[in-house]
Amino acid sequence: MKLPLGGQGVRPMSVDILRDSANTRGQQRGGFKDEGYKEQEIRGRSIAGDLKNAYVCVRIRLSAVDFLQNRIKVLMLHNIRIILVEPSHPGNIGSAARAMKTMGLTELYLVDPLEKIDSHTIALAAGASDVIDKAKIVDNVDQAVAECSLVIGTSARSRTHAWPMLHPRECGVKSVAEAHFAPVALVFGRERSGLTNHELQKCHFHVEIPTNPEYSSLNLAMAVQVITYEIRNAWLDAKRGATEPPSNLPSCAVKQKTALYPPNEDLERFYQCLEQVLGDIGFIRQTHPGQIMTKLRRLFTRARLETVELHILRGILHLIDESKKHHAPED
Repeated sequence: MKLPLGGQGVRPMSVDILRDSANTRGQQRGGFKDEGYKEQEIRGRSIAGDLKNAYVCVRIRLSAVDFLQNRIKVLMLHNIRIILVEPSHPGNIGSAARAMKTMGLTELYLVDPLEKIDSHTIALAAGASDVIDKAKIVDNVDQAVAECSLVIGTSARSRTHAWPMLHPRECGVKSVAEAHFAPVALVFGRERSGLTNHELQKCHFHVEIPTNPEYSSLNLAMAVQVITYEIRNAWLDAKRGATEPPSNLPSCAVKQKTALYPPNEDLERFYQCLEQVLGDIGFIRQTHPGQIMTKLRRLFTRARLETVELHILRGILHLIDESKKHHAPED
């Protein structure tokens, strides 16, 4: 017979009544008093323990995820390198290193420095001597930017051929966004003359610091400080999730976290191959390519070739080269 546990005119059965009833049945079956409830209590404690352990595991896993995410964000800054081209004064290297470290950047490349690092360099670094110690010295800009998929060059004056330009703030946002996927380079020119046209053509973008037109002179370390400050701000915004990736960044790159743009050394090989083929078919003179190659570089820079697109173009050049060999007149 099914007993009601509550309702109008019916007194609900208390837990004590249910327990006494269960104990009576347990004694009738030869069991011990409260044995069933002790078993349930033990089982309940076990479940509670499992839940507690599961909660601890979840917290540990969440903490690990947070740690990894923060670590990745820190590594973003380590993926951004500052390149000084032929710095003429050792003190400027130290001051630039100090400017870098205050903003969390530590990757310094020196292209053929005119003077050796000395005590004056360390003194002006003011606690950033570790950046100086691990600085990499290379012979030319090509070596410094070889594996970088984004290269931004500083420019203080207008050039004959207009190049894609960035404001320092845009430079910071773009650098941080692409540092997720591949190394990024910020190239600073010589103290007196800046970067040459040839060096600037190796950059995807140019950045110009808007200064007072009546007195626009910034020394090297000041320029480094301004750009790295914008990078720091962009990194902090990205860390807080306050900014979205640049609109011109491919959506598949954002989702897959993969580098879709080729490293600079692959682009340079493509340009060499292109110049060779255009010379072979008589479109340009290899001894004097004139402005054609400059304009083609600018065209492909504006298009911002992805790795797959670059492979397609190199395949086309290869077939043109092979076809020309097969149709070459026999001597």
